Amino acid sequence: MMAMKYIKLFFCFFLTLLVFSCTKLEENFRSQLEESNSGTISAAQLLISAYNSLNTFQNGNIWHVNQHTTDETIAPTRGPDWDDNGQWRALHAHTWNADQGQIRNAFNDLLSAQFAASNVLQFNPTPQQAAEARFIRALSMYMVLDGWGQVPYRENLTDYRITPTTLKGTEATDLIISELTSIISTLPENSEAYVANKNAARALLMKVYLNKGAYVNRAAPTFDAADMTKVISLADEIIGSNKYSLDDNFFDNFAPDNNTKSAENIYTLYNQNGDRGGGVANSAIQGFHYNMSPRGNNGFSTLSDFYDKFEATDQRRGIYYNYAAGLPNPGKRINVGFLEGQQYNLTTDAPLQDRKGNPLIFFREVKIRETDPNMLERTGIRVVKYPYDYPHLNQQSDNDWAIFRYADVLLMKAEAQLRSGNTAGPLVIVNSVRQKRGATPMASVDLAKLLDERGREMYWEGWRRQDLIRYGKFLQPWQEKPADDPKNLLFPIPSSQLAVNPNLTQNPGY
Repeated sequence: MMAMKYIKLFFCFFLTLLVFSCTKLEENFRSQLEESNSGTISAAQLLISAYNSLNTFQNGNIWHVNQHTTDETIAPTRGPDWDDNGQWRALHAHTWNADQGQIRNAFNDLLSAQFAASNVLQFNPTPQQAAEARFIRALSMYMVLDGWGQVPYRENLTDYRITPTTLKGTEATDLIISELTSIISTLPENSEAYVANKNAARALLMKVYLNKGAYVNRAAPTFDAADMTKVISLADEIIGSNKYSLDDNFFDNFAPDNNTKSAENIYTLYNQNGDRGGGVANSAIQGFHYNMSPRGNNGFSTLSDFYDKFEATDQRRGIYYNYAAGLPNPGKRINVGFLEGQQYNLTTDAPLQDRKGNPLIFFREVKIRETDPNMLERTGIRVVKYPYDYPHLNQQSDNDWAIFRYADVLLMKAEAQLRSGNTAGPLVIVNSVRQKRGATPMASVDLAKLLDERGREMYWEGWRRQDLIRYGKFLQPWQEKPADDPKNLLFPIPSSQLAVNPNLTQNPGY
């Protein structure tokens, strides 16, 4: 079914056009599925399509709303470039509304993924196929809960004229926990990381239990001792599987051959040139300058306050990474992590210039609106989390996208221990991670230090918004963002969804 990475995609649905709560669309789409190809649609084909529906995580809409709303990421407007009707500024400054593009599209993408996963269950899947589909559905539902606080959910999969119900707070978390708990025994133990597996379900359960208190009260999250115990026990099950270890080189987790190289990746999204995949290449392209290879869009940056959280010796901040799919890089310039200062041609080692002839220096300074003509192309430190796959220049890159990693599991366990009053255990865990990354061991750890460590370890992986909310930091001011309204702890329900699903209600304040 999906045991090898080179399975070809035979079937593709137009999932991006589908909105799960639009009952007329669902009815028509379902009818087409049932009538097309004289019954030749298979659960295996539908399952691949369901996996593909998660590509919104790969520098897509769900990534944008969970990264650009944080202290890690900014897409500064550079003169007229990257204006886009102010939608990027709105994400960073928390001034969005119910019609903001990425928020609306992320909500729709996740509901489409839920539909695609549910649809697998209607075509006689094997028990394992059904469990994989239910994992995909649980993951998409979880991300809707995390972002919007209410989850449209369809129990009746035979009559799409019935409007989905809406689950909120504890009701939604309980369903997701029940789903994941019931499928773990049927999910594979040993599989490629891009196949839903037992430890992937455990890692997602850890996220649910760790954030349960935030889903009840985002303004003042609480942390039940029983929930923290569950986080710790699930982590111990993953650790006890003896399948994972911290990599000596941090960027092995994100390289074009990370499917064979990484010892940390628990669940990933499949990318293979010539087969299928998502927009992993954009994670570099959207920040690269026009005169770099590959030619970039000169957009996304990080903020100097976040960059300054790293020690110079911390390999996560940036290193020369020698990898098979890279450029020759005779000067052994930093090519992964954070790109700051003068940039170079990685084939000839010649210093690069911007289009005005200025030295191509990525400056620490960044503004949400940049108007200085000499800074438009150079403002902001750029980020390369996924080493670029140069043999597939401007094509589908091979880097599988990491959703759950072993280091995240360890840091979640440390947090649950710390919130349970244990300080010795978390210090050992945090220092085990820092030692692998070349950072100085900590003498002590508290919640503030642990949040910073999660930032250093997990930057640009799409979890920062959730972490900041859980730690009570999301509404605080940071660079180019003032303190803001508590309503922003939830995204608004898109107006288009409210119009077609009477069981949805707009979140307070919108």
